[in-house]
Amino acid sequence: MAAGAAGREGGGGMAALVAPGFHRKAHTGGRLAAIAGTRPSVRNGQLLVSSGLPAMDQLLGGGLAVGTLLLIEEDKYHIYSHLLFKYFLAEGIVCGHTVLVASAEEDPEHILEELPDPLLENSYKKEVDEEAASGNESLKESVDSMKIAWRYQNLPKMEASPASSSRFGHYYDVSKRMSQEIIQSIKWHRFFLPEEIASHSTVEPGFMIDGYNRLLQYIQKVIYEEGFDGSCPQKKKKNILRLGIQSLGSPLWGDDICCSDSPEHTHSLTKFLYALRGLLRMSLSTCIITVPAHLIQNKAITARVINLSDTVVGLESFIGSERETNPLYKDYHGLIHIHQIPRLNSLICDVSGTKDLAFKLKRKLFTIERLHLPPDLSDTVSRSSKRDLAESAKPSSGCGAMTTGKKHLDF
Repeated sequence: MAAGAAGREGGGGMAALVAPGFHRKAHTGGRLAAIAGTRPSVRNGQLLVSSGLPAMDQLLGGGLAVGTLLLIEEDKYHIYSHLLFKYFLAEGIVCGHTVLVASAEEDPEHILEELPDPLLENSYKKEVDEEAASGNESLKESVDSMKIAWRYQNLPKMEASPASSSRFGHYYDVSKRMSQEIIQSIKWHRFFLPEEIASHSTVEPGFMIDGYNRLLQYIQKVIYEEGFDGSCPQKKKKNILRLGIQSLGSPLWGDDICCSDSPEHTHSLTKFLYALRGLLRMSLSTCIITVPAHLIQNKAITARVINLSDTVVGLESFIGSERETNPLYKDYHGLIHIHQIPRLNSLICDVSGTKDLAFKLKRKLFTIERLHLPPDLSDTVSRSSKRDLAESAKPSSGCGAMTTGKKHLDF
């Protein structure tokens, strides 16, 4: 009996020793708390954030990697590039990220006041249905009644509506403004170059022009003081710093690369990007920069800027061009080119699988679609007229294979 009692006591004692140890292990070895608005990449395990446009995330392999730089080549009138810039900032505010807005042209407060209003999933589906209903019904009937070319049938479809199982990023209504209550609920920083220069504040001399030097030191200060670099723990929970820099390289920054083929400050912009990438790589931050690439006189500078960026997206607007009035492109407002995708944790370059892309700004939504040219313009247009239209509307690289001859128009 004594032995049995001892055995029972020993068993109970062992259970008492094992159970607490098991619970402690489960408590300390659980999954790390995820940062709001982020998810790991299924390709390389890199932490991703949304660009604010789910279709863009899909094209870039799931989103923007933390620690990387997204370069947007502005369209001619910087209308649509400015819209993508606002999407990026709006996504950061909705996710509760810290936002830093830098500009030499527009007050950052005014930029935040014009951010689009977020849409709920049900509201987004309703808007998509309304946009479809307000479209050209005759064109819809003709498309439904004919067989689309095999080239389009084999292509995967772009994201048309949010998937509840893999929801990442939000949708926005460009016709409405985000409420100030949402904007004021997060922490944000502003850098307006005219105010920085007027303040007569002294900055340490740098190896670039004064505007870039002041901006770089301000970004470095925010990263270090708020612990985004990991040197000191963030006061609350871990968060992401979203940097937005508008029209970098324009004359308003004090740079002359857009004014001369042999500028005095040839290497200032590339030096700034090199230093900025170093700050991004060592911190929980991501950055979007818009650059007026079409104004840069020396194409060698453009090539260096692209090489110093991680992700490069170009926007080609139809405004002011022949395509604006061409019936072949009546359903689109411009082309979007994915020039570069970052090589992270990989020995090879990741290339976007889609080349023929166009964007459209609807009444409330900005959408990215595959460029599908109509198989037939109308019954009243002659074959010779179609051929002339096709020749006059040959798109640039990435889309030339779709209108290279009459056989691609007449099915």
